[in-house]
Amino acid sequence: MAKDHRMIVVAGAGSIGCHAGACLALAGRDVSLLARPRVTAAIKAGGLRVSDIDGFDRLLAAGAIAVTIDPSVLSHADVVLVAVKSGDTAAMAELVARHAPESAVVVSLQNGIDNAAKLRAALGRRRVVAGMVPFNVVQSAEGELPLRVHRASAGTVLIEAGDERLRELLDVEGFAVATHTDMPAVQWGKLLMNLNNALVALSGLPLAAQLADASWRRILAGQIDEALAAMKANGIVPAKAAAVPPALLPTVLRLPDWLFLRLARRMLAIDPTARSSMWEDLQRRRGTEIDALQGTILGLARKAGTPATLTERIVALVRDAEARGKGSPRLKPEQVAGS
Repeated sequence: MAKDHRMIVVAGAGSIGCHAGACLALAGRDVSLLARPRVTAAIKAGGLRVSDIDGFDRLLAAGAIAVTIDPSVLSHADVVLVAVKSGDTAAMAELVARHAPESAVVVSLQNGIDNAAKLRAALGRRRVVAGMVPFNVVQSAEGELPLRVHRASAGTVLIEAGDERLRELLDVEGFAVATHTDMPAVQWGKLLMNLNNALVALSGLPLAAQLADASWRRILAGQIDEALAAMKANGIVPAKAAAVPPALLPTVLRLPDWLFLRLARRMLAIDPTARSSMWEDLQRRRGTEIDALQGTILGLARKAGTPATLTERIVALVRDAEARGKGSPRLKPEQVAGS
């Protein structure tokens, strides 16, 4: 197949965006990263190293991938991969609207439910494609060179069906991409799993260690119970985002450790270093995506009148940790579960 010369701009190149951009660049795609000053300076100084749980480990030397803080790079984009946090969607949409050609295809690679809709509302004629990233990416400590992004769990990125050429452009080694015909159901299923992000952030534990602890799993199961009730009351049917169907997730999570560890091997196929993006946000003293995750469930619950007391408590604890600005509060399960 002839080389596809479409220019890809990763808009908001943090952990996920740098991972996607690096894999695409290594596969010969034309890629530019639009990133924060810290990330831009680190890549320009020491390059970008990308690795994963499967043993993939490559280095893009300084200068081997274009990276900038200047949004005018969007003016050259044929494809824009939006990888900012949900709270920054409106601001990024404004930059894309101002700089990107109307012919550019915009792909949302974000957590949450309504980011693609927000982009569509702001971007006029530009085609917006919803996507879902199932894995987490860990970024190296601030100041470490080269900047390293490590995919710490497995999974295939999903985008809306209907554009096979776009899928082929994005589907490269280290960043597998497939299509799906019902992205809203996929996003609701992913949201159920993302409810654990807050527990990792509050505990400070690596994801594998946290999921191996029955006390933490029971809290996650309680959140999923509340979320499933709210979804059902609002006529929402989530797709399976893990090896377990959504309705069975609370039951599986409440199994004793010895049985859970045997039955949930795929769920636990996680690098020991993996944590959540919400943990990283607390560590870096940034705002989290709690409103786009637990906040979405609270909105559904209030609309339908279903209970969500545990979810409300977790939202309050995360907001308190944000306000304190001291990183993860390293809470114990009983402190999160409350009375």
